[in-house]
Amino acid sequence: MKCQKCNKPAMFHITELTGNKPEEHHFCEIHAREYLNETSQNSELSQSDGLATALADSPVKKNPPMAKLAAELQAIDQQVCPVCGISFYDFRNRGRLGCANDYDCFSKQLEPLIANIHGATNHVGKSPTGLNIKSDNSAKLIKLRRDLDVAISEENYEHATKIRDEIKKIENL
Repeated sequence: MKCQKCNKPAMFHITELTGNKPEEHHFCEIHAREYLNETSQNSELSQSDGLATALADSPVKKNPPMAKLAAELQAIDQQVCPVCGISFYDFRNRGRLGCANDYDCFSKQLEPLIANIHGATNHVGKSPTGLNIKSDNSAKLIKLRRDLDVAISEENYEHATKIRDEIKKIENL
């Protein structure tokens, strides 16, 4: 699928749930950033309207535990995804993430939310039928293949042989 604004491949697929019908938007990375920045600027809420700012500006400054909590909330709200540029504050106000990287970037804050909604934080449903390798092993395989490349480039063939054998064991599971 191509970007709605240019002929580049669409990497971001955004569904707006405002109004009667959901609106689908398909953008390349550049136009997705523009769209997300545009919608955050059009939002009625600004950074100064946040709970953290309200706590920081209120009389709780005299109460050290509350002041510490307010500072922590402000720091969390200002955390920004390096890929799409969305802040955690924007996520809380709009209720949507900007990209798949946000799950890693905001994992500490999202984990309790996901556990509350779904009752668990690990997927226990079905897996694709053509998948021979468990997802836990796929990360290990990637690391082992990198280690194998390094061992070969350093001409450490004994170590490379051990890594190769370990890769074969995992692939045959």
